[in-house]
Parts: sequence; structure tokens; C-alpha cells
Amino acid sequence: KRVLATALSRFASEYTSERTVSVLALPSDEMKGKIIGRAGRNIRTLEAHCGVDLIVDDTPEAVVISGFDPVRRELAKRTIEKLMEDGRVHPARIEEVAEKQRNELMKSIKEEGERHVMELGVANIHPELVKIIGGLKYRSHQGQNALNQSLEVATIAGLLAAEMGVNVKTARRAGLLHNIGKAIYHTVGGSYAFVGAEVAKKYGESEGVCH
Repeated sequence: KRVLATALSRFASEYTSERTVSVLALPSDEMKGKIIGRAGRNIRTLEAHCGVDLIVDDTPEAVVISGFDPVRRELAKRTIEKLMEDGRVHPARIEEVAEKQRNELMKSIKEEGERHVMELGVANIHPELVKIIGGLKYRSHQGQNALNQSLEVATIAGLLAAEMGVNVKTARRAGLLHNIGKAIYHTVGGSYAFVGAEVAKKYGESEGVCH
């Protein structure tokens, strides 16, 4: 147990950093001052609207975006990049840009889900489930991108079903949805498998797929 605990703890810092922190390159250190703002107003507004912590330290031409939710980190990254483009950074502008980027990010997540659902030939899937599937793009599963892993599982499940002479589309559907519990916010308790099954049931999936 001691050997395992020591090995895991040595690996954990690198893994945790990779999963909870995004580093955003800045065009110059001058931008750090704009991000912080007078008396820290800008950085507080950014953190409040994006739901992350921003770390502005001595690292040259970079700001660290910290947070457990990868979608929020992506929102913060897009918001800061947009603010850097036009150079105007003040609380009202931050609020406006963050809202616009949130809408664009949600749209891109939905489009990502729609594209993969279409590729797999999974029909009549609830729009909310499509968005959840798209959101897997920003999650990981055992070191692999959760969306890619779901697509692989769906494809392999379909191939296995064909070999066994059972319903290929149902197998693909279950494979595609098997990871959706990981895209549900951590405020919902329980195993991701059970959370995913409950969400699938809520949006009209069959008992077989939910199981």
C-alpha cells in the first residue's frame, strides 16, 4: 500500500495539473495589467463570469486558468482571447464578451454532438442528450478524450452486435451514451454510470439502452 501510495502521489501532481489548469499565452506582459484592472476589478469580473480562478504571476507572457470544470476553462480562454483582440478590457466589456462566448461555446458543443450522432446513424436522439455528447469533448476518460472514447465504444459495440446478429443501431446508441454521466456537473451525486442512465431515461431512451 505504501509503495502504491508513493507512486500515485508522485504521478498525481502532473496529472492533476493537466486536468485542472490551462495556460494561455499573452501577446505581451502589458496585457497582464489589463486583465487585473484597477484595484483588481477586471480579474474579479472575469473569475465571476467564467467560474474559474485566474493566476497572474511572474510567468512571462502567460496567465494560468485554474478550475475543475474544463468547459468553464475553455470559456475563460475564449473570453480572454477575444478581449486581447480588441484591447478594450473593463468590467462591462468583460460581461458582454463572456456572455457572447458562452453562447458560441454552447453552440459549438451542440454542433459537435450533432455531427457525431449523424456519423453513427443514431436517429431520434433528444437535443439535450446531443449537447451532453458534444460536451464530452472537454472531458477525459482514463487519459483519453471522453468523446473519442465514446465514439470508439459505439463503433466497436456496433461491430460486435453485427457479429452476434443483434440490433446494431441499439448497440451503437448505448455505446455512444455510455459515458454521458461524466459530462454531468459534479453537483449531481452518484456513480457516473447511474447518473448517465438516469439522464438517458429522462430524455426518452429505451430501458435496454439505459440499462
